[in-house]
Amino acid sequence: MTTRDLLLTAALVLPVALSAQERWTSRNGNVSFSSSTPMENIEAKNNKVSSIYDASRGEVVFVVLIKSFEFEKALMQEHFNENYMESTEFPKASFKGKVGGIKPGDLSKPGSYAVTVTGDMTIHGVTKSVSTSGTFTADPTGRVEASCDFTIKPSDYGIKIPGMVKDNIAEDVKVQVRIDYTVN
Repeated sequence: MTTRDLLLTAALVLPVALSAQERWTSRNGNVSFSSSTPMENIEAKNNKVSSIYDASRGEVVFVVLIKSFEFEKALMQEHFNENYMESTEFPKASFKGKVGGIKPGDLSKPGSYAVTVTGDMTIHGVTKSVSTSGTFTADPTGRVEASCDFTIKPSDYGIKIPGMVKDNIAEDVKVQVRIDYTVN
């Protein structure tokens, strides 16, 4: 193989190899939320969150199956799905947006990167624009963790809380997102 042939092969193969390293996926991300009031603390976790992060485009997508949230008490989980989230009618929540503050190739180097995430979140059939800060952390083994914390108001997403339990659920619900990505 001549030098010219070797350079031509590298020119064709290298962009494909590099672009493959810029697409990160997860099928077992974690979204948890907590609602704290003087009457009651409510917490739930969902470890079946799917996400794709395309570093070359700065795009991120999350899909959260509502019925996959797990509560300490089965009755809370039942009420959450049937009365508040109406998960039969609205089976998933999603987010589609952009990640800023990080460049393609950054995640190939170990480190922690402060990012901003801006996009559209759909919960209970209602879509709202959101923006929050977060962190992408790349470790030496090639694992990448994305994390952010933010709050939402159930009322902003058309989630109705019956009057008899209104004091049990906070107006602002704290949400934590933790996603372990692998190269796709």
